[in-house]
Parts: sequence; structure tokens; C-alpha cells
Amino acid sequence: MADVLSTGLSSLRALQRALDTTAHNIANVATEGYTRQRVEFATRQPSLRGSSWIGSGVDTSTVRRIYDQFLALQTRTSGSNLARLDAFAGQAERIDNLLGDANNGLSRSLQSFTDAINEVSTTPASIPARQVLIAEGRALADRLRSYDARLRDMSAEMNGRLGVEAQEVTTLAEGIARLNGDISTAIESSGRPPNDLLDQRDALIDELAGKVGVSVVAEGSSTLNVFIGNGQPLVLGTSASQITTAVDPLDPERVRLALRTPTGTVDLTRIVSGGTLGGLLDWRSQMLDSARNELGRIGVAVAGQVNAQHREGMDLSGALGGDFFNIGAATAIASTANAGTATATVTRTNVAAITANDYTLERTATGYNLRRQDTGAAVTFTGTGTLADPILADGLSIVVGAGVVTGDRYTIRPTRDALLGFNVAISDPSRLAAAAPIRASATTANSGTGTVTAGEVLDATNAQLLTTVNIDFTSPTTYTVNGAGSFTYTPGSNIDINGWRIQLDGAPAIGDRFTVRSNAGAGGDNRNAFALADALRAGTLDGGTTSVAAAVERLTADVGLSTRTAQVNRDAEAVVHDSDLASRDAVSGVNLDEEAANMLRYQQAYAAAAQIIAVAGEMFDTLINAVRR
Repeated sequence: MADVLSTGLSSLRALQRALDTTAHNIANVATEGYTRQRVEFATRQPSLRGSSWIGSGVDTSTVRRIYDQFLALQTRTSGSNLARLDAFAGQAERIDNLLGDANNGLSRSLQSFTDAINEVSTTPASIPARQVLIAEGRALADRLRSYDARLRDMSAEMNGRLGVEAQEVTTLAEGIARLNGDISTAIESSGRPPNDLLDQRDALIDELAGKVGVSVVAEGSSTLNVFIGNGQPLVLGTSASQITTAVDPLDPERVRLALRTPTGTVDLTRIVSGGTLGGLLDWRSQMLDSARNELGRIGVAVAGQVNAQHREGMDLSGALGGDFFNIGAATAIASTANAGTATATVTRTNVAAITANDYTLERTATGYNLRRQDTGAAVTFTGTGTLADPILADGLSIVVGAGVVTGDRYTIRPTRDALLGFNVAISDPSRLAAAAPIRASATTANSGTGTVTAGEVLDATNAQLLTTVNIDFTSPTTYTVNGAGSFTYTPGSNIDINGWRIQLDGAPAIGDRFTVRSNAGAGGDNRNAFALADALRAGTLDGGTTSVAAAVERLTADVGLSTRTAQVNRDAEAVVHDSDLASRDAVSGVNLDEEAANMLRYQQAYAAAAQIIAVAGEMFDTLINAVRR
């Protein structure tokens, strides 16, 4: 009887645990990160009765999580990738929306400016047409500056968001470390795993993986260590490191992600991948920086082409044209970690060779190293960095002052800050240099068939550019210049004098004269206006192969393609992650139909176990009654 009673009681206790566990599963059917649990039954040690071993009931050996480590890792990895792609695509869409507006975008502003130049070339003496050109120039400058300002705002927002994300990563790491300690204590005290605490820890790790890519390494049976980057420890046992942000020593406007250690901080910016942080950092380096630099390069090209041509023209007052646009200078920033006191200056020398890259210039024991900031690739250069022998590379001239020491570094920005100073330099429409500064003509008394071109400017800074020059033929094959020299005439060849160029053709006669003089007063001359329009269509960038308009179209196309690629990758990864979630939940998720069936099964078994106890009681009563007789 005692054995039957003990067996029945063991069954009641075990089934009670099973019913409790089933109820716990049902209660947590909607709990995020919950892993269903199952009671593991084990037969008790049997006892020897005579020549036979008689069973003594059942025990619950443990309450086990139905957990597949491979599926959990797979889901965590795809979740981290999805968070990275989603963050990247979300930010990419902002730039695409900014630059891709077909009605009000940069291409439309550039076309309106070109149309205004063409209108001036049609009516060069028209003051209203000139006023419209100045207004369209301002609109173009405003558009570029507004884009630049919005991208700068995005960069500042990025700094703030990195700080928030870093704090959340630290909080999650501290929670994981705390749970490591609680789980270790629970296992030491009971010898059994605390399933709900294990679920909480896994949920925190999954949430952390959504912030940054992680790798998890088990230590013993109770502790999980978490690493980020290329092996930097975030959680070791019950200790959690702090993730923070710090100002980039090479860029005071930018923060970088850092791991705080007892000896200082470790830069994580280039080694962190995965999760929201990885997506934001990828977006900043792959899209935001390049868009800002390319916009600046476009502004430099517009200003460079228009200014160069405008300086070769003449305005309505007879003065040579000056700059039409102002443009910000290239910049060099000394690292805050430099031991030396030297500053660097950088000047653009060749717009066609300017790239959309930023560079790091580092002083070495033997000279300098120049590298691209985005890829770290070495850049070929000449020069030693002195004023007499500047460093020349990619259309730049770099001079480093006295006081530089080995290890000093400088950020070189050819175009990033150019748009800060981009605006129209003139306000008086009469100052527009629509005319060419010189004109060439043949004397009406010429008897030969010689002809002369209108002339073009080679060097607008030549002090003798507007000085009148007479070319007199002393024979059909020789001529003098202002009565001096004797030069051989070759039909169609260039004649370069005082910063201008003409070509003579035909058969001049002895005594024929051709004159090149100032074009002052020729308000109807439109040659330089035509040249301005041609300058914007001409190859300017990438070694003279890409026009400004083509550069604008390429920028918007690249941004649109990158955005679309990011969206497609995000959507594809979402499908993968959903599949991984379904696979994990098929194993670890709570199925109410299954739990209902278990509940009914355990309930029936519990009733049967109760009946065993009742039978034991009847047997005991029967024995008592037999003794009483």
C-alpha cells in the first residue's frame, strides 16, 4: 500500500509540474522571446521485491527549453543583417528624395541657368536678360547650398543618433552581464537551468544584435560572453564594457563609435558591422560623405568653368570680366592629437583632376604619406610639402608650415566645404562680360583676299591684352607687328600676341593691314556669352571627360541606384529573416493546439494518478477492517 501510495503521489507531483509548465507556456504565448518548455519525466529507482524489480513511480528530472541553438543563431544573424539594411535603406531614401526631385532638382536649376546664358547670348545688350541670368545664378547657388545644408544636418543628426544607439548598446550589455550572474547563481543553487532567465538573456542578445553585429561564445554552462567588431569584448561574464562616442580627431564635426577601456578608448567606427549601427556607419561612409563631396565638386566645376570664361570677356563698361561666382576654398584640418604646431593649407590647381575623395596626410620620419580616407589606398604625389616644393596630387597643392613632427596628421578636403562660400559675385547686370574683349578686322582698303578670325583670348591677365596691334604685310608671305619684325606668313596658322590668338587665311597683298583692338563699346557682341554656355557643356571633371550636367545626372543616378539596391537587399533579407523566424518558432514557439492537447492528456493522467491514491486508501481501509475482525 505504501508503495502504491508513493507511486501515485510521485505521479501527482510530476503531472502537477507538467500542468504548471503547460499553463506557463499558454500564458506566454504572446511573450516576445519566450521559448516553450517541456517537463522531462524519469522513472524512479525501482526496488527489489523477491526476485523482481518493482517500479516506484516517476520524477521530473528537469524542465527543458525546446531550444535549437543553430536556428536561434541563424535568426539572430538574419535579424542583425535586416536591421543594418533597413537603417541603410531608410537613410538612403532621404538623400534620394533630396537629390532626385525631377521638377525642382539640381538638373533643373542648372538648365535654367544655362537657358539664361543662352538668352543673354541672343540679346547681349539687354539689361533684363542680364538680370535674369544673375537671378538664375543665385538660384543655382541657393539650390546647391540648400542641398549642402541639408546633408550637413543629416551628418549632425547622425552624430546624435550614434550617441543614442551607443547608450542603448551599453544598457543591453549591462543587462546581459547581470543575467549572466543571475543564471550562474540559479544553477549553482539548484543544479537546474532557470529557463525564463535564459530566455531573457537570449532576448537581450537578439536585441543587441539588432543594434550591432555580435558573436557569442559560451563559457562553462551558465555564462555567455559577447564580442563585437573584430573581437572586442563587450560582455565578459558579469562585466560589461561601455560603448560611447568621441569626437573624431581628424574631423571636429563628426563623432566616432568607441569602446571605453581602463586605458582609454578604442575606435570601433571602421570595424563595427551589422545591426542599426553598422547600417548607419555604412550609410555615412558610402553615401553621405560621397554625396557631400560630389556636390561640392560640382560647385567647384561650375564656378571654375564659368569664372574662367567670364574673366575672358568684357562687360558693358569696357572692363574685363571678373569672377561670376564665389566658391569656398579647399580645407586642411590638423588632427587634435598632433604633437606639432604646424598648419596645412591646400589649394585647388586643376579642376579637371579634382576628385570627390577626402585624404589623410601623415608626416613620417622620411617625408609624408597621402591616403584616401574612404579606402585607405595610397595616393601618388610629388613634392616635399614646403612652400617652394608643395605636395601635388589629384589637382591639389598642399603646403605644411613649420613645426610639423613625425606622426602629425591632417585631413585634406578638396570639395567638402566648397559650397559654404558659393554665391554670385556680381550684382550689377552691366558687369556681365558677354562680349569678347578683343576684335580683329581687316582694313577696308586691303586689296588682297586675306581674312582674319574674330580672335580668342588665351590669357586674360596679360597686361597688353587690350593694346591695339596692327599686322602689316610687307609681301604676300611676310608681315610686321606694329612695324616691328618680319614674320613669315603661313595661311591658317595661329598668331599669338599679348594673350590673344587669331588666324589669318587667304592671300593678303603687299600693304594689307589687319588690326586687333579692344572691343570696348561693342554692347551687341555675344561671343563670350556663347563661350559661357559652351563651357558648361564642355568636359570639365574626370580629366576633362565629364561635363557639369553629366556629373549632376551621374550623382542623382548613383544615389538612386544605391537607394534602390538597398531597398531590394532589405526586402530580400526581410524574407530570409521571416523564414528564419518561422523555422525557429516551429521548434521553440508555443502552439496552442499542442498545449491544449497536452493539458487534456496531463489532466486525464492526473485524474488517473488520483485514482491510484484512492485505491491505496481503499486497500488501507480494507486492511484495517480485516484486523479489527
